[in-house]
Amino acid sequence: MTSRRTHLDTLAIGLLLACCLFWGFQQVLVKATLAEVPPVLQAAIRFAGATALLWLWCQARGIALFERDGTLGAGLLAGVLFCAEFVCIYVGLQYTSASRLTIFLYTAPFWVALLLPLCVKTERLGAWQWSGLLLAFVAVAYALQDGLQADTTNTGWWWGDALALGAGALWGLTTVVIRSTRLATISPEKLLYYQVALSGFLLPFVSLQLGEVWQFELSVFAWGSILIQTVAGAFASYLVWMWLLGHYPATRLSAFVFLTPLFAMVFGTLWLGEAVSIHTVVALVAVAAGIVLVNKKAG
Repeated sequence: MTSRRTHLDTLAIGLLLACCLFWGFQQVLVKATLAEVPPVLQAAIRFAGATALLWLWCQARGIALFERDGTLGAGLLAGVLFCAEFVCIYVGLQYTSASRLTIFLYTAPFWVALLLPLCVKTERLGAWQWSGLLLAFVAVAYALQDGLQADTTNTGWWWGDALALGAGALWGLTTVVIRSTRLATISPEKLLYYQVALSGFLLPFVSLQLGEVWQFELSVFAWGSILIQTVAGAFASYLVWMWLLGHYPATRLSAFVFLTPLFAMVFGTLWLGEAVSIHTVVALVAVAAGIVLVNKKAG
């Protein structure tokens, strides 16, 4: 069994930056594809595709997916939490703005930092690390401040905020379950399989329940978008994230996710021509400083 590192090294930082950069790009890619494929259906397709790719990958590499190892219960729980997070996000977007939802969603690292040390003592953060998390969170809120005002004409905005907060909690709880159970000892492939297989099975029903229109006469761009989301997103980047969770402290890994919405804003400017302000630049610098503090070695 490989030993778990206590701090992030150059490899981990490089992989994290690559994942967050892609996840930021994927947010813009999903948005650009909405005209042809609704959001939950996009997620359902990419997770179903990732399930098939993972099975082929494991077959080729001789990695067992279905052997009895005592992880079924925890694996199913992680899969349900993972799927429920996406349901909360997409339903929540019907009631609140994307900016407000993003702020509440990115409370996930706080849930990890609060709950995981109760189960895994080595994941405890000190005062410097907590201040880094708070700085990164405030920086994201600062970057998104223009969209934080609640739409008082929409009487259900509080419901959207609650769903967004729930999505952040579910994201954090998924990480806690992974790190505090026997899931931490299995291959990243099997760990990811629990999550994408359950999501690929359940999300089509959620899509139909939400009244999303299914049609598959898509443009080349839409098919290309789905392919990228499936191969690079739900398969490759999530597999890397599962590997990182198996080798590095989850509390320190989670701090990097604050970069994702900021990268999304940058890609939105470059591709979709969305307005960007000095807020984004300041926030990127502040998030970077927060990440440094979270990964600062104690005394």
